[in-house]
Amino acid sequence: MANHNHFSAVLIVLLLQCIQLSCVVGVSPPTQTGGRWELLLNNTGVVAMHMALTRHNTVVVFDQTSAGPSQYKLRRRFGGERCTSAHADNIDPDCYAHSVEYDISRNEVRALRLSSDAMCSSGSFLSNGTLLQTGGHGSGSRRIRKFRPCKDRHCDWSESHSLLSNDRWYASNLILPEHDRVIVVGGRRAFTYEFVPKMGKEKAFDLPFLHRTFDDREGGNNLYPFLHLSSDGNLFIFANRDSVLFNYRRNKVVKTFPRIPGRGSRNYPSTGSSVILPLDHADRFRKVEVMVCGGSATGAYRAAGRGRFVKGLQSCGRMVITGNTNKWKMEQMPEPRLMHDMLILPTGNILIINGAKTGSAGWGNARNASIRPFLYNPKNKPNRRFSVLKSTKIARMYHSSAIVLTDGRILVAGGNPHRNYTFEHVHYPTELRLQAYHPDYTDPKYDGQRPKNVSIHYAQGDHGIKYGKQFTVRFKLERRRSGVLEFNAYAPPFTTHSISMNQRLLKLKNRNTEIDSNGQWISTVVEAPPSPNVAPAGFYLLTVVNGGIPSVSRWIRFINS
Repeated sequence: MANHNHFSAVLIVLLLQCIQLSCVVGVSPPTQTGGRWELLLNNTGVVAMHMALTRHNTVVVFDQTSAGPSQYKLRRRFGGERCTSAHADNIDPDCYAHSVEYDISRNEVRALRLSSDAMCSSGSFLSNGTLLQTGGHGSGSRRIRKFRPCKDRHCDWSESHSLLSNDRWYASNLILPEHDRVIVVGGRRAFTYEFVPKMGKEKAFDLPFLHRTFDDREGGNNLYPFLHLSSDGNLFIFANRDSVLFNYRRNKVVKTFPRIPGRGSRNYPSTGSSVILPLDHADRFRKVEVMVCGGSATGAYRAAGRGRFVKGLQSCGRMVITGNTNKWKMEQMPEPRLMHDMLILPTGNILIINGAKTGSAGWGNARNASIRPFLYNPKNKPNRRFSVLKSTKIARMYHSSAIVLTDGRILVAGGNPHRNYTFEHVHYPTELRLQAYHPDYTDPKYDGQRPKNVSIHYAQGDHGIKYGKQFTVRFKLERRRSGVLEFNAYAPPFTTHSISMNQRLLKLKNRNTEIDSNGQWISTVVEAPPSPNVAPAGFYLLTVVNGGIPSVSRWIRFINS
């Protein structure tokens, strides 16, 4: 009997260990050699609280203006007055840049002028490639800014004379199918949404869903709500633990989804992350599935204020938001995670990068940096979707960000859990180093299988490709891998606070493939998305994917007729 009890106890211990590891979590064997890290710059000058890739292959980076001096000292204030070495100038924020433009090819930054405080703000790209940027803190909370990228390095921020109707601090932002119209949702103590630009005397509209999901004791837990545009033209909104499908044209909730299972919260300051999984021409882009991962445990925000850092959430939920069967399907990440970025790679897989394992978002509210990226393959069987990639040595905590570049690398920057730039006597100093993570598909061993010299051809005189129309993609391919050739169009996002606003990837239909006599040059006819509900007008990155090996992406523009 004693031996039997001992055996049972051992079995229970083994089962518990199994639960903590991949038996239930569903993790592929760790791939610690998967990919590599590269240090690009030791000092970007400003914290990458916000980051966005422009169509001229530069990256707009900006922080708050209220953090005091950055690490990019200016020779002159933007008004022209000289900045000296005097103490008064050394502590004057106006003698420092708070935004920079990173030139990818030159691997250098230049200062930009940011007039109002854009701390914890939101943004979307318009159809001409201009970044429309909204809200912020204090004097910047109702501001509307624009950055129109250029080739000559003379472009800069401009501010509109128009203002938002409400303060928008920690709000989210999404480009709509209507021509260059943006919706701005939520914010601290802002239970409304509004449009930019406005129609006539239009103001903000109340959104009861934001009232219901607000948790005053936990700092809100519905700030920076997750927004995704469904292919039926409605808006998916997720806040705290709940979600709805919203017809913004009629100011009406058309569907209320089940609550995501489990305790804890997913939105700021609990700060999980979300993506809309790749949309596919095979079902005419009708199936729309969202994924939400990580966040903070119940009470984590208050506990962090008392110096206790609670383990974050380990679960992910997937749900199809179209059709009549809407149910969360839950999975487990390899480790708990919060304040992470979720990026759609050119292959259609999801990269989960940056963040922490315990605590919540906010000043000094987290510990145990998540230094190992996760790769998620949505098409694998449920117990084989996650793999663990090569770890970094740099913690990327609160106010860090990451974006996908045209060559498939991931640009990683920022991190500052302090009110000012702080480099000593703290757990996680202000982080100004700029890194690139090279996924495994960038390895030179795949160069013979990588589509090269990609060019895009469409009707002369057009400044883009109209919805539903065909265009030709020509490229060189030395060796075909097993599987089909894919033509994927990616909308580069505006990223901040673990949200990649407007990020989406479309798998486009292709036909009539022609191969030249030497078998290396290929021409394929590709079909543009059918409507702006599927892909709002603007610039996208088109990638040719050969059995999981992507080409360098080329910019393409989808336009209304």
